[in-house]
Amino acid sequence: MYIIGLTGNIATGKSTVARILNELGAEVIDADLVAHSVVAPGSAAWAAIRDSFGPTVIAADGTVDRRRLGAMVFADPAALARLEAIVHPAVGRALVRQLAELRRGPTPPRVVVIEAIKLIEGGLTRLCDAVWLVVAPREVQMARLLQTRGLSPEEAAARIDAQPSAELKRAHADVVIANDGSLDDLRRQVLQAWDKIPQA
Repeated sequence: MYIIGLTGNIATGKSTVARILNELGAEVIDADLVAHSVVAPGSAAWAAIRDSFGPTVIAADGTVDRRRLGAMVFADPAALARLEAIVHPAVGRALVRQLAELRRGPTPPRVVVIEAIKLIEGGLTRLCDAVWLVVAPREVQMARLLQTRGLSPEEAAARIDAQPSAELKRAHADVVIANDGSLDDLRRQVLQAWDKIPQA
């Protein structure tokens, strides 16, 4: 089982690359969905978030209010670091369990992709055979956030600026995919990298 860690900053097109890889036959694990599950109401991480950030970050239905929590942590690097110290280890443990289940299955996938915006910062590269980084120009990231997330320009800029630069991530990357052209161009780059994956 060959494990690709797929990362890139917000709105660079990681999900599009993940979808192409899935079409090629890879099993894709979305670390954001894993993060949702580890902060489910009543979980240890949920309790730690409530205790650390206060009851206002818990919505009426008992779930973590991601928008409210996001506004809090993206404006405060210390708060973001506090949140990540709660969530990252829980996500890492959940991913280890998920990968073990895939390996034990009747037909383990040849390629597994862990799509994670905080792959490097969260220490998840230790689970991977290769790190693929998706990059895009800042103006493209801004346009995508305004169009698809409904954020204000200020909110979008704050989210982009809260993340480590793509240049820092390049040092960890085995493959860099530039998502600054057409979908066909993106697909071509993904196919080129896919064809170089070692055959098990």
